[in-house]
Amino acid sequence: MLDFDDALARLLAGANPVRETEAVPTHAAAGRILGQGLRSAIDVPPLDNTSMDGYAVRCADVPTAGTRLVVGQRIPAGSVGHVLAPGTAARIFTGAPLPAGADAVVMQELCAVDGGSVTVNHVPRVGEWIRRRGEDIAAGAEVLAAGTRLSAAHVGVAASVGAAQLTVFRRLRVALFSTGDELAMPGEALKPGGIYNSNRYTLRALLEGAGCEVADLGIVPDSREATRAALRNAAAGNDLILTSGGVSVGEEDHVKPAVEAEGALDLWKIAIKPGKPLAFGRVGTAAFIGLPGNPVSSFVTFVMLVRPFIRKAQGTADWTPRAQSLRADFECKGDPRREFLRARINAEGGLELFANQSSGVLTSCTWADGLIDNPPRQAIGRGDAVRFLPFSELL
Repeated sequence: MLDFDDALARLLAGANPVRETEAVPTHAAAGRILGQGLRSAIDVPPLDNTSMDGYAVRCADVPTAGTRLVVGQRIPAGSVGHVLAPGTAARIFTGAPLPAGADAVVMQELCAVDGGSVTVNHVPRVGEWIRRRGEDIAAGAEVLAAGTRLSAAHVGVAASVGAAQLTVFRRLRVALFSTGDELAMPGEALKPGGIYNSNRYTLRALLEGAGCEVADLGIVPDSREATRAALRNAAAGNDLILTSGGVSVGEEDHVKPAVEAEGALDLWKIAIKPGKPLAFGRVGTAAFIGLPGNPVSSFVTFVMLVRPFIRKAQGTADWTPRAQSLRADFECKGDPRREFLRARINAEGGLELFANQSSGVLTSCTWADGLIDNPPRQAIGRGDAVRFLPFSELL
């Protein structure tokens, strides 16, 4: 069996990044991978402006608190005032450009208005409550790098420099199917020995959450011929084929020999728990990843192995999850394989372990906040520091 790091390296080596790009409206670009870096043609903000409602002044005109100045102009946001005459103040509102000559803004709570004059009850400092031109973004600067997975903040930054469209990589196309005569779909009556196909729902949601375009091919019967036909169909026009079930060594496990007949298989067993049986190869021009059928094994192998493969294939520059070092508030025996234990953070900031770590207990994944990445044969004692991967880094 391959260890986890070797298996991941092989997967990543086989992830061919998408090259085709398309232009999409900036408002629709969240979740996409930027295919071309974005540079700003403007300074942000474009002019010195006030970050506070108040009065723009010359500091030299306010030597002491209680100084009285004539209010010579009013500048709302979206307007440009005229040069501030010595001995005067300008009524100014948040976001409005600073008038020439002014070098500070006094917040309105520190001023008292009387007719056309204002008493300034504060001695301002030069630059007080002023946002300088270009202090956020300078004209010509690269504000978003190619390979960035665009968040709401990223598209907001793009809009702030006037970008109406962004060039993104096309979505990764993934064909998904499950194998198993025992599988039924929610809404159907269960026959004796049947189970509902939770993996189809879990994996589809994970793929769509990762920004993939999913072709859901449903459930494939447990036969070599049906599996080979499904693989040929899935390979047409897709970048990745993802399956669950049928990758073990039983007589009814047909995925491995079917892939070998239709393409090539690069790896099969990985020394991890849960999730030992995992297949990786190619069918035609499509990559193939076969996940275990047990629901937790399928979930864990997706977030730990398929997710980084997808991220690299999408063209993103970062596919490594950031781990935390947290205290274990439990004891656990080690396992010969590298374990990914479902755990959550308690009120004291330590980690609690889900009591049943079976690969069939999917509720452990809804209870948990993430996975403890535990090395082979490593016992965990109460108070030990462990490597924790929060689901916010994996989903």
